[in-house]
Amino acid sequence: MSDILIADQGPVRVIRMNRLDKKNALTLPMYSAMAAAIAGTAHDANIRCLMIAGGPDVFCAGNDIGDFVKAAQGGGLGQPILDFLYALVRCEKPVVAAVNGNAVGVGTTMLLHCDYVVAGNAARLSTPFVGLGLVPEAASSLVAPRLMGHARAFALLVMGLPLSAPEAKEAGIINAVVAPGETDTAALAAAERIAALPAQGVLMSRRLMRGSVDEIVKRIDDEADAFKARLQSQEAQAAFMAFLSRKK
Repeated sequence: MSDILIADQGPVRVIRMNRLDKKNALTLPMYSAMAAAIAGTAHDANIRCLMIAGGPDVFCAGNDIGDFVKAAQGGGLGQPILDFLYALVRCEKPVVAAVNGNAVGVGTTMLLHCDYVVAGNAARLSTPFVGLGLVPEAASSLVAPRLMGHARAFALLVMGLPLSAPEAKEAGIINAVVAPGETDTAALAAAERIAALPAQGVLMSRRLMRGSVDEIVKRIDDEADAFKARLQSQEAQAAFMAFLSRKK
């Protein structure tokens, strides 16, 4: 079975991460598949909203550490990762997320670009970038402080302090907290409600609310440059080796 499942449910395209044996750690092919699924809605008037989901017990464990080690050796972040981030930021269809369990790294930062997020009450958001010798990504260094304020964004992005579902709701990342078994149903209901609204009204309102996409894309690129430099650092390489040693 594919690691990324794509299903159009009426006007809603559901993109589901499905590498459950690896806690939905994202590989480069998974990024490419999600980027294509998002970009493919641009000229499809039948799709009015997207929904990103994970499994019943985990949303996304972040980047596959093996891919990260290869990226460090190759000297880059990986174009499929950037393609996914660009597609998500440039997407003009509203995006809903259904989050159960852990959302780590990009599993959390992608939520900053979603319009409506439903989380199970056991969801836990964390961004261990700096602890791995790296820097935040997905324009989170720009969007998170605007959304949460500097103090809470610093605690999340730099200190790596996790947020529970209620804390993330208070911070403005999550809209609704439900029982884990109700997450997908509630998220799909929200997506269908959005899809039923006048499409052009949603489009124009969303453009006005989100502001400059070019500014967000530039921050993605700036972070990627810093990320690339940090991947080559002794701090990051030592952190990766320590992490892999613990996994054995």
